[in-house]
Amino acid sequence: MATNDTVQYRAAELQPGETKEGLLAEAADLRRQIRHHEYQYYVLDDPEVSDAEYDALTNRLRAIEALFPDDVPDDSPTRRPGGYVAPGFTQVRHKIPMLSLGNVYSAQEMRDFDKRIRASLPRDADVEYVMEPKIDGLACSLIYEKGRLVMASTRGDGQVGENVTANVRTIKSIPKRITVPDGETVPDRLDVRGEVYMSREAFLKLNEERTDAGEAEFANPRNAAAGSLRQLDPAVTARRDLSFFAYYLVGPAEPPTQAECLRTLEKYGFTTPEHWCVANNADEILKFINAHEQRRRTLAYDTDGAVAKLNAVWEQKLLGATGKDPRWAIAYKYPPEQARTKLEDIVIQVGRTGVLTPAAVLTPVKLSGSTVSRATLHNEDFIREKDIRIGDTVVINKAAEIIPEVLSVVKELRPADAVPFSMPAECPECGWPVVRKEGEAAYRCTNPHCPALGREGLIHFTSRDAMDIEGCGPSIINQLLAADLVKTPADLYSLTKEQLVKLDRMGDKSAENLLQAIAKSKEAGLDKLLFALGIRHVGAKGGRILAERFGSMDALMAAGKETLANIKDIGDVIAESIVTWFANPVNQELISRLKAAGVNMTMERHQVNENHVFFHKTMVFTGTLPTLDRATAQAMARAVGANVTGSVSKKTDYVVAGEAAGSKLDKARALGVTVLDEARFRELLGGQGGTDAPAPAGSADAGTQAAPGTPPDGGMDSLF
Repeated sequence: MATNDTVQYRAAELQPGETKEGLLAEAADLRRQIRHHEYQYYVLDDPEVSDAEYDALTNRLRAIEALFPDDVPDDSPTRRPGGYVAPGFTQVRHKIPMLSLGNVYSAQEMRDFDKRIRASLPRDADVEYVMEPKIDGLACSLIYEKGRLVMASTRGDGQVGENVTANVRTIKSIPKRITVPDGETVPDRLDVRGEVYMSREAFLKLNEERTDAGEAEFANPRNAAAGSLRQLDPAVTARRDLSFFAYYLVGPAEPPTQAECLRTLEKYGFTTPEHWCVANNADEILKFINAHEQRRRTLAYDTDGAVAKLNAVWEQKLLGATGKDPRWAIAYKYPPEQARTKLEDIVIQVGRTGVLTPAAVLTPVKLSGSTVSRATLHNEDFIREKDIRIGDTVVINKAAEIIPEVLSVVKELRPADAVPFSMPAECPECGWPVVRKEGEAAYRCTNPHCPALGREGLIHFTSRDAMDIEGCGPSIINQLLAADLVKTPADLYSLTKEQLVKLDRMGDKSAENLLQAIAKSKEAGLDKLLFALGIRHVGAKGGRILAERFGSMDALMAAGKETLANIKDIGDVIAESIVTWFANPVNQELISRLKAAGVNMTMERHQVNENHVFFHKTMVFTGTLPTLDRATAQAMARAVGANVTGSVSKKTDYVVAGEAAGSKLDKARALGVTVLDEARFRELLGGQGGTDAPAPAGSADAGTQAAPGTPPDGGMDSLF
């Protein structure tokens, strides 16, 4: 039986040296990290950590929250499924929420799950489980009306997903119309749940095409599937050979057991998970897990675990769900694959901000289906902590095809001539001195004109979250630099077709497409441009805040440090970085050239009335509003100067509540926070003064109180 020793569980009590204040601070930091990694994973399809590392963060947070349950915020990642609704897609509210699965990592934990199930059910209940492989893809809901596919959506945050109907219609394994044998009928409405995935063969082919086009490769098939399904152009999705496994029917048409559900889906023309079976106890569950661990390497697609589901639907409904996970199902996660190999050398890579990052050069070794010859070493502290030396035999980890990392050193195999590593005193790209500031782990090149900064800066400038110049990936940037066609981002806007067709693998059509993408990027907007410029500490959120606050590049450049520092979420450090960047003559020239090239340096902004009733007020939106989606309502509030947050606290001024508002509304009432319905929110939004402020919640003059909703379809709220 495989076990994952990297995940540690703690006793439900304070350990020596720990304090409640310290652990709550750690929990807050863990939530911040988890949200960041969820955004990278679900929205950007660009994870920064392995599944095992993410799970370890989540389990640590769960352990701390178990000690202090009264201090767990409603929006904690442990209380909702991971996921987001990406911009550019229409939102779809799931009638039955799509929840995620809880995870276990050892045989004992799986036996404990079986014990909990049996203790929670009536003594005379038959306990059966359906065992299925855990497909490593993107959860999707398909709605059929009278047998015809009418809607497809991603899980999103579990309550609201993305409308990907047009893209799903391009997936060959998904029936567009359900047909059944003569004499049988299809229910009027079906909600089919399953997983969109990409086979390994399709994944390798896609990455080859992206390399040829100068685009970044996808890290793994799961991210390739997610990125392909969430294309704004269905034609792109159609070219990427996605597949679909169906594993559940929810709502009124659901069969009485999970086994019957899978058989029914097969009858309707869906592909269901391979090798599923019924298990009657923990021993049979573990037998399937062991068998699948050996089998999964021979499959054409990635699976990262096995799922145990209670077979009887009535038992599923009886057990229900937590806020995030169904109590009647669990996923066993296999430990990340590891391998031993020799660390032949440590080389230095210089990033766009001048940070020097060490990387291990390895004797090539097979791992997770591919050959690994490099692994990240993060920074000097990481190397010293693990005592990694050139010549060592090391253990590397590559969970779910993420970039490999050195886990540990096999010190009993260390040769006598193994060489300790020290960061260089000079930049390997330009020879200038490198420095490490106090309190930072990173070493940086001190040369503001280091070639690496220019190269990595151009790669960042053209990336998807910046100016989004499609087809201008790292290999194209390297060719442009080698041909001396570009030195700064401004040079991109003066490229010609005649220059581009001389590049390797750049034909007429590719050159035209690249020029069109460059021209299109001129309209990206001030927020994207500010992020693209690579100003230290100014990320995508900072760019949006600055763009909304100043409206134009000229206004931002004219702002002083004090003005910038007083902006919420900017502060002294970012303000100093912005002022310093714009004071540099080289950067001033870059802005002038970009402006001359026609790059948009403005963003539409609204004049904020500081006397508005919502100005500088903290607002929370919850539930489903009658006519406004939540994102629009939040944007309207921000436009008049409100601070919109996700959780209710004593500092909350207003809660705008709609249908099925739930616990946030209850908490607002308990704290005496003023509650508004949509009509009252709109009324106050249109006002200009502060004299029309609403009365406290619960008074006769307060806005209508939205009542908490009830779960749809007979209260079933635990399906994923």
